Formats: sequence, structure tokens, C-alpha cells
Amino acid sequence: MNDDTLLELLHETATAVTHALGSVDDWSLTGGLAGQHHSDLAADAAALTVLKRAGVGVLSEESGAHHIDRDVVVVLDPLDGSTNAAHGIPWYATSLCAVDRDGPRAALVVNLPSRDRFEAVRGQGARRDGQTISGSACRAMSDALLGLSGHPPTHFGWRQYRALGAIALDLCAVASGMLDGFVDCGVDAHGAWDYLGATLICREAGALVQDAGGRDLVVIDHSAGRTPVAAATPELLAELLDARRTWGISKESTIAPTA
Repeated sequence: MNDDTLLELLHETATAVTHALGSVDDWSLTGGLAGQHHSDLAADAAALTVLKRAGVGVLSEESGAHHIDRDVVVVLDPLDGSTNAAHGIPWYATSLCAVDRDGPRAALVVNLPSRDRFEAVRGQGARRDGQTISGSACRAMSDALLGLSGHPPTHFGWRQYRALGAIALDLCAVASGMLDGFVDCGVDAHGAWDYLGATLICREAGALVQDAGGRDLVVIDHSAGRTPVAAATPELLAELLDARRTWGISKESTIAPTA
């Protein structure tokens, strides 16, 4: 499967999710897995129908691993920000990242309320609705507008912040210059499906994303969590990581985000 065909598959999958969510009447919690909504299940079923037909492996937040030994595995969050969706807050997305033996290869994040589509292919730059995007030029935290996930223990020097509730879109906001940076204030609260697609989009747009603990963000494991930190410039990233490391917090002392 070449790059164009792979990206077309991601778009087809996101379109199927959009159509499926248009028929959802019950946006409430399922009462099953923690934080899982009926909308999550409808979106996942629609995405899996397309991806399984294409013969790729899938790692989905909602339904786990499907043939992840295949040459291409699509890491999928069918509905990132389902709490926002349930409450009518227009900041939620479908996030897809196709990963091959060399790492993230193609990515698509669709803002479902606005229909904006952020996409990237490895080595080919990043786009929003077909237009090339890039991050801001912000180098200092004191000048930065940050996105936060979770509750920080202290103000650590930002100019302003927003806590928007959907990390895939938050990272795309860094990629496109709407935000200067992003800090996950939890501890290993996010799976690869949350951040991997938007991480490729950030990197292709010239922004940077790292795990706060220095670990590889590319992990095809449903049980693995990471703590992403992103910035438009190396100088800002270093400042954010330094601030994040000084907190000395644990999972027990941090208010974690919910999707």
C-alpha cells in the first residue's frame, strides 16, 4: 500500500465514523469500561469495518489489538474527547495513525464538529484541509499559550493556558500554531491512540513532542501509557520539560484527565 492509498484509507475510516455518529441517539456512558460512552462503541465499530476490510492491523482504544503483527498497524482513537461530545462541547476528534516497521507513516486527525482535517505523511509535511501548517515561533514559556491535560500542582510560568479536553486536537493546535505548547499534567494517562497521529502531524509541521519520562512514544501496546509534552520550538520544549520534571508527582497525587 503506497502513501496516497494509505492516507485515503484513513480518510475513508474517519468519514465512516462521522456517518456512524450521525445516527447515535445515546451519548451517555455505557456503564461498562470506565469513561466509555455509547458513542465510542458506535465510532469504533464503523472504523473497524473499514480497516479490517483493508487488511491492516488495528490497535484501538475501545476494542484493543487486532492483527498487530501485520506490516501496517493503524492506531485508532475513534472518538477522542467523548466527554466533550456528550456535553455538546465542540472539541472532539477521530485520530488515526498508520505505523509501519519504521514508525508512524501517515496520520489523520479530524475535528468532528468543525470537520477540519489535519493530516501528515512521513517526510511530506503536515496540512490542515490541504493547506500547509507550521507551529508558532514561541521560545519562552512566559510568552506561551499552553494546552494542558489534567490539573497541574502549581502555576509553572505560562502566559495563559487552556484545558480543552481532547489531546489529539490539542497537539494539532500546537502543529498549526493555535497553541504554543502542550503539557500532560497526569502520569501515563494517555495511550498511543490519543497522541500518536497528532505527534506525526506536529513533527511534520516542525513542532516537537516528547514523553516527559524520556521514553519512546511509539508503542503498540494497549496497556502502555505515556505523558506527552509538545512545543513549537526546542527552547520552549526544554523549558516545559524542565518544569514538568520538578513537580515530583505520582499517579496518586495528580488529577488525571478524562476523555
